[in-house]
Amino acid sequence: MIVIGEKINSTLKVIKHLIESNNSVEIQEIAKKQYEAGASYIDINARTFSDNEPEKLEWIISTIQNVIDIPFSIATTNPKALEKALNANQNGQPIVNSITDEKDRYDSLLPLAVKYKTGVIALCMDESGMPETVDESIKIAHRLVRKLSDSGIPMKDIYLDPMVRAIGSGSQHGIMALESISKLKKEFPGAHITCGISNISFGIPARKLMNQAFLVAALSAGLDSGILDPLDKKLMSSLYAAEALLGIDDFCMEYQMKFREGLLDT
Repeated sequence: MIVIGEKINSTLKVIKHLIESNNSVEIQEIAKKQYEAGASYIDINARTFSDNEPEKLEWIISTIQNVIDIPFSIATTNPKALEKALNANQNGQPIVNSITDEKDRYDSLLPLAVKYKTGVIALCMDESGMPETVDESIKIAHRLVRKLSDSGIPMKDIYLDPMVRAIGSGSQHGIMALESISKLKKEFPGAHITCGISNISFGIPARKLMNQAFLVAALSAGLDSGILDPLDKKLMSSLYAAEALLGIDDFCMEYQMKFREGLLDT
C-alpha cells in the first residue's frame, strides 16, 4: 500500500507552531519518523498560513528534503503556493493533493500538475458538493479521469478519492465508502484508489480503533493508497497483516520483515 504520512499538517497546533517558528530540527524529525515507520510519501499542508502559504510550503519542502529523499504529497488549493513548492522540490515525483471537478479549482491546479508531471489526488466532488450516493461518486470519477487523461496525466498517476465521510454523522457512510472504493477499483483498474483514513472516525471516541477497522475493510475493497498516521503502530500492524491475508504481501515476506524490525504491535 502507498502510505501518505499525514503528520505535517498546519491544522495541528503543534505543527503550526513549528512552522511559525521555522523549527527545522523538529519538522525534520517528524518527517524522518514517518519515513522510518513506513511512509511512501510525506504529505505537507500549510493552509492555515493564508498570508504566506507559498513561502511556508517552500520552507517545509527545503527543510525535509535535506534529510530524507521520499517524495511529497502537496496539500494546497493555492496555485501560487503549489508552484512555489513544486519549484523547490528535488525529491522525485510529487503528488498534487488535491483537485476536484470544480471548475476554478481544477483549472488553477491542473496546468501545474501537467507542467511538473506530478501525480494527482482527484476528489470525487464537483460544483454540487460531496456526492450523496455511490453512483454520483462514480460519475464524478469518470469525468475527472477523462479530463485528466485528455490533459496527459497517465492513469498510474491518478489517485481517486471517494471522499470518505464520518461514520458518526451517518450510519450509511461506512458502507458507502467501501462500495465506492470497490466500484472505483473495478471501473479504473489502472488508477490508484486513496482516501483520508481518519475521516471515517471524526467526532467519535476511540478513533484509532475505528481507523484500524476501516483500513482493513478498505484494503479488502480495493484501496491501495491512504493518507494516514504511520506513527500509529497498531494501524500499521493492521495494514501489514491485512496485506498478507489479501495476498498482496507474497508469502508474508513484508509482514515477517516488519516483525523482525519490531514494527508490529503484538
